[in-house]
This record gives sequence, C-alpha cells and structure tokens, in this order.
Amino acid sequence: MESLVVTPFTPNKHSGRGNRTVGIIRALALLGRVEVAYLRLDGSEPDPALAADPAIELRKVASSRGARRSFLYHRARARGVPKEYASALSCELFDALGENKEKHFDRVIADSPSAASVLLLLGKKRPIYYNAHNLESAMRSGLRNWSESDIAELENFERLLLETAEESWLPSNRDLGAATKLAPEARLRLIPNVVDVSSIAPVHGPRSQSALFVADFSLPHNRRSARFLVSEVMPLVWKRLPHARLVLVGRRLALTGGLDPRIEMHGFVENLPGVYASIGCALVPLLESRGSPLKLVEAMAYGLPIVATSFAAGGVDGLVSGVHCLEGDGAEGFSDAVVRALSGRAGDIGAEARKLAESNYSIEALSRRLAE
Repeated sequence: MESLVVTPFTPNKHSGRGNRTVGIIRALALLGRVEVAYLRLDGSEPDPALAADPAIELRKVASSRGARRSFLYHRARARGVPKEYASALSCELFDALGENKEKHFDRVIADSPSAASVLLLLGKKRPIYYNAHNLESAMRSGLRNWSESDIAELENFERLLLETAEESWLPSNRDLGAATKLAPEARLRLIPNVVDVSSIAPVHGPRSQSALFVADFSLPHNRRSARFLVSEVMPLVWKRLPHARLVLVGRRLALTGGLDPRIEMHGFVENLPGVYASIGCALVPLLESRGSPLKLVEAMAYGLPIVATSFAAGGVDGLVSGVHCLEGDGAEGFSDAVVRALSGRAGDIGAEARKLAESNYSIEALSRRLAE
C-alpha cells in the first residue's frame, strides 16, 4: 500500500495535533511507502522517527503568495470554507492533493481542515481521505469567542467536507457520534490518537505523593485546568495529605501570584520519562471536552495510576473508571481520587491502562486498524 499525506504543518510531536499526524504516518509506513508533503511555516523540523524510516519520504513545500493564492482564497470562501481555513490553504497544498497523476497512491490523505478544504474545490474528481483532529464545530460550540453564526458556518463547512471525502477519520467515538449526526450519509471511521507505546518503558518508581499534570499551556483549556488544580483541588488534597506535591510540566507554563511551595513548575523538560518515574500518579483534569487527550494515552503507556475527569476519560474509548483510571469531577470528586491514588489505594489500574494502550492505542494497533 502506498499513501500520500498532505499537511499544512511540519509533522512533529510539538503539539497534540502533530502527535496525531506523526502517529498516523508511522502506522501507514508499517503497511507500505508513505510520501508526506508538508509546509514548514514555523521553522521546526519533522519528527526524527519519520526522517529515519526508509518507508517515509518527506517532501517540504514552500508556500507562495500572489494573485493565484488570493484567487484560491476567494474561491474557497465562495465554497463555504471559513476564513481561518481558507487563509491557511496554499496553492502548493492544492497542487499536492490535486495533481499527482504521475504517481499512484492507494490513499491520499488531507491532514486537518485547512488541507481538506481542497475537497470542496475538487469535489469528487479525486478520492481523498480526511484526517480530522476533532469535530471542530462540536469542539468550539459554546466557546465565548465563537458566535452562533460562526458555529453555523463551521458546521455547514464540516458537513460538506465529511460528505465529500472518500472517508473521514475521527479520533474518538464521541467525535464519531457527533459527526454522524452532522452528516448521516458520510463515510466515517474511528482512527484514534496513538503514541509509540513500544518505546515507552513502564515506570516503577518509589512510592511518591507527587501528582503530575503534563500539558501544552499555550492552550486556554489547559491553563484553566491548571488553575483548577492549584486553586481548588490541591487545597483539599493537602488537608488529608499535607506532604503531597503537584508537578506541572509543559511549554508556556506561567502561573503567578503566591503559589504554594508544594507546587513545582518545570515548563518543557527533555527527560519526561524521568519525571514520570518520580511521581505517584498522573492527572488529566480537563474541565471541558477537547477531543481525544493524547496526554492521557501517553500516561497510560507509562503504567502509572491516572486520575481524570469524566470529560477527559470520555475522549479515550474503552477506558473504564476503576479499571484503567480513577475518575473524579468537581474539586471534591477529583481531590478524593487524587488522595486515593497517592495513598496507594489505586490497585492495578496503572498496569491495566498500559495493557489498553498496547492493544488499542499503539502505532502497531493503529496500523492493523488501517489495514482493515
């Protein structure tokens, strides 16, 4: 099987979006040759694992400007593509998806709504698969900076996208269900977010009363989750476990104002496995639905007890509270679960979570799914 993946981003693991793209590329590469056409807009480099794989050919394309780019933008807007995605659509992405007649690919995959918006310009002329990172309209509905008219435009765009694609890949059953309601006739498929489980050794660190939250703190919902832990959860945990510590790791971490000394802030760290080896449990305190949380899947691979909100756990299919994780909602519910995990009363949930990661959320498991 030969595949072409066209993405408007450099394929690396600097973000959740990038992690999904890298996982899919590596899973496809286990089935045959993969060519990746990508725009390099931020100066970053592709993931080393992609560059080292002889089955993967990375082709960097430069984004040009000018009259043709302007024409393409207005054409996309006329077909109902929202400004956010029409602005990111380059002539080079359009060409990569629409003009590969000299090459034969079993699958041509448009990664993200920006690349997939080409579908509305090409129509059914060429079968293109759409890799959705979320169902965007469902994810953004209810956000304060999105008006009803903005959401309506986004819903209409996604409906057309899903109906036009040869097949659309959604990361969770939650997204799949919402996409089915939006476009009942569309061909949809569950393609979950995965991590390289085989490269992550389960940790067996000493008994610790440190709880870890790893996230990209440039995202507002992760910053809100951090404030929830700092302001509401940990004060309740400290009433019962005075020596417990909260460890926050992730880029653009900036909390201010008289933080308790039992809170450690590390920003980005090179040796994340070492951090996981020193803690007692991992936290995924998402307060609102934001797709399928990759950091939860990553924590599963490390084999440690996980405490998650129902929002977070609901983004990982097959995850069962009390079997693979401890769930808790609200400050009291979440703090109770944290105390239980840090007190050594979580049972074998870490080991069970690792088994689920191996069977359902590894690159190898995704490759088997894509081969079906």
